[in-house]
Amino acid sequence: MRILLIALWSFLIMSTAAKAQDNILVMETTKGDVVIQTMPDVAPQHVERITTLASEGFYDGVVFHRVIDGFMAQTGDPTGTGMGGSELPDLPAEFNDTNFGRGVIGMARTSDPDSANSQFFICFDDCSFLNNQYTVWGTVIEGMENVDEIKRGEPPVNPDKIISFRPKAAPATNDAPHTEAAE
Repeated sequence: MRILLIALWSFLIMSTAAKAQDNILVMETTKGDVVIQTMPDVAPQHVERITTLASEGFYDGVVFHRVIDGFMAQTGDPTGTGMGGSELPDLPAEFNDTNFGRGVIGMARTSDPDSANSQFFICFDDCSFLNNQYTVWGTVIEGMENVDEIKRGEPPVNPDKIISFRPKAAPATNDAPHTEAAE
């Protein structure tokens, strides 16, 4: 019985850790890595979109085309102009009660609330004036100091870019069965 309980406990811990990994994205930029915790509970369609595009390598090489000091760094347009997006259809708004504070990530859009596609922005400071007007889908949990270093401008001269953007790989597990010596 003891072995069964230990095995069950180990399985639950590994399942919880693997599930937490499912909601983490790692964005390597020219300024360093940025680790993002997604929020599928508040913006499931937007998290799915970003994760899908990241998994496909869509964001690799894309520049930060609009970076405003004290406000935000925007990226996600493959043309680098702020006018482009993916070939996927635009998403309906998933406005939520999450505050646009420092490190919070939201979807960029036109004046149409249902026009978010692939572009997103990371807030440098409090941007609570955006609350309930843009979809929050994630937050920076590591590497905000790297976001702070992104070159400013609309567009920046020699803009920084995303080198790669991918879901965080699940930790390696030892799948060998566990046996205990007889007591």
